[in-house]
Amino acid sequence: MKKNHFLHKHQKTLAPLLSLVLIILITASVTPGFLSIQVVDGHLFGSLVDILHRGTPTALVALGMAVVIGTRGIDLSVGAVIAISGAVTAVLTVNTDWPVWLVIMCALGVGMLCGLWNGILVSVFSIQPIVATLILMVAGRGIAQMITEGQIVTFHSEVLDAIGNGYFLAFPIRVWIAIGMIILTLVVMRKTALGLFIEAVGANVRASRLVGIEARLLVMSAYVFSGLCAALSGIILAADIRGADANNAGLWLELDAILAVVLAGASLAGGRIYLLLTIVGVLIIQTLTTAILTSGLPAQYNLVVKATIILAVLLIQSPKTRQWVSGFFLKKQKAVKGSTTP
Repeated sequence: MKKNHFLHKHQKTLAPLLSLVLIILITASVTPGFLSIQVVDGHLFGSLVDILHRGTPTALVALGMAVVIGTRGIDLSVGAVIAISGAVTAVLTVNTDWPVWLVIMCALGVGMLCGLWNGILVSVFSIQPIVATLILMVAGRGIAQMITEGQIVTFHSEVLDAIGNGYFLAFPIRVWIAIGMIILTLVVMRKTALGLFIEAVGANVRASRLVGIEARLLVMSAYVFSGLCAALSGIILAADIRGADANNAGLWLELDAILAVVLAGASLAGGRIYLLLTIVGVLIIQTLTTAILTSGLPAQYNLVVKATIILAVLLIQSPKTRQWVSGFFLKKQKAVKGSTTP
């Protein structure tokens, strides 16, 4: 009884974790050396480390997406914001003598302005989030191309090189950046009233206004935070390739971020924010991507296989599926008890 109570209480947490473990085990069984980790010059290398390394941009974007979805919104523009912030980083690094910290602050500021634009459209002008952010999703790529003048702008900066590919305490620096951002977001969302207010707005915006919560300001803040996370991701991606590619930077990353939030068990109707489980969702997606690439499958199968497996995971996590499985085992238990009753 206690075991069933524990499983029922923690089923939302266990489902994504078990899915991640299952995918890792299946991948390890078909990919030799998948679980092996090597230490070279004090740096960790291996498929698992690569999952953390490559999953950092998605994790950052997913953090912002989780907060926005918590307000009953959605942000389709994060991929474009990544392209814009990467373009700003590259152009300022090449064309100015500004210190790197100022370049980074400008890129982050541009991302926050993009988020503020989305927030104003949604909260002040009451435009549907999917439409409001779709505007910047489409226009943002054009803005990024205007900044780079349609070229792939390359640059060299030791600090940015370290951010993109450097190591600290055996792990990639970008992973430490993501961990710091995750901890900061957790503290704000779980140890202050802000997280509770944001979830309250997502659950019932009218009720939150009646109790004195500034719903518009909170919604705008959520989109600004999403823009900040996307801009930070854009800086890391630009630093990784030492350049800005306005056409491909962050392309379709918004879909991976939304999937990560959904895999965490959050509802697109808002009201709840699952930050740590969102990161688990990111790891599931990145593990699938790494597994597909290392398996030797053609690149065109990447999205199809990923979508199929993610659909299976979502079906496993579905309340209807859990209800059906619980009912099946309950009927089986009753049948066993009935057959043993004299």
